[in-house]
Amino acid sequence: MPMFPSRRSAAVFLVTLWLALARGPALAAGPDPIPPGQRGIVGQLWDTVTDEQAWAGDGHWRLVIAPTALHFHYSEEHRHVWAIGVERERADHWLAGISYFSNSFGQPSAYAYLGRRFDGVLGSLPQLYAQGSVGVLYGYKGKYKNKVPLNVGGFSPGALIGMGWQFTPSVGVALHLLGDAGVMLQFGWDFP
Repeated sequence: MPMFPSRRSAAVFLVTLWLALARGPALAAGPDPIPPGQRGIVGQLWDTVTDEQAWAGDGHWRLVIAPTALHFHYSEEHRHVWAIGVERERADHWLAGISYFSNSFGQPSAYAYLGRRFDGVLGSLPQLYAQGSVGVLYGYKGKYKNKVPLNVGGFSPGALIGMGWQFTPSVGVALHLLGDAGVMLQFGWDFP
C-alpha cells in the first residue's frame, strides 16, 4: 500500500512539513514574531530569498537559450526540446528565473524557479561553476501528466542541477540534468 492514498494527501503532508521546518522550534508559540535564530532551515532560506534589498542591489540579468536536449532513452514520442528564459542573479549568487520551453513531448511548458550558482567549484578551474534550482513546472498534461511527479492540473515541482563554463564575464555554457530523462545544453549571456 502506498504511503499516501492520493497526491492531494501527499501535497498536504509536504506543505505541513515545510511549514514546520519554516517555523522551527517556535511552531507552537502562536502568532508572536519568530526570532531570527529560531526560524529553522526553511525559515532562514525564506529570509535569504525574500530579501528585497539583495534582489534590487548588485547583480545582473541573464538571458538563457537552450537549443537542444539529449534524452537518455529513445522514445518515438520524444520531440525536439528547446528553452528560452531569463534569470536575475544577485551578488551573493542566489538567482530567480523563468523559462519557457517545449517539453519532451512537444507541449508548451514553463519553469519558474529559485536557485544558486557556485562559481569556481574547482580552485584550479575558476571558470567552472555548478548551479541548482527548484521551482514549479507547468505543461505536462494529458497522457503525459505522469511523466513528472506530483503533477496536479499540469503543475508539478521541478529541480535542475548543472555544471557550466564561464568563457567570458558575460558568456557561459552549461549542461543541466533533466532528472532521469536527459541533459540540456544551455547558453547564457549576462547583462548588468
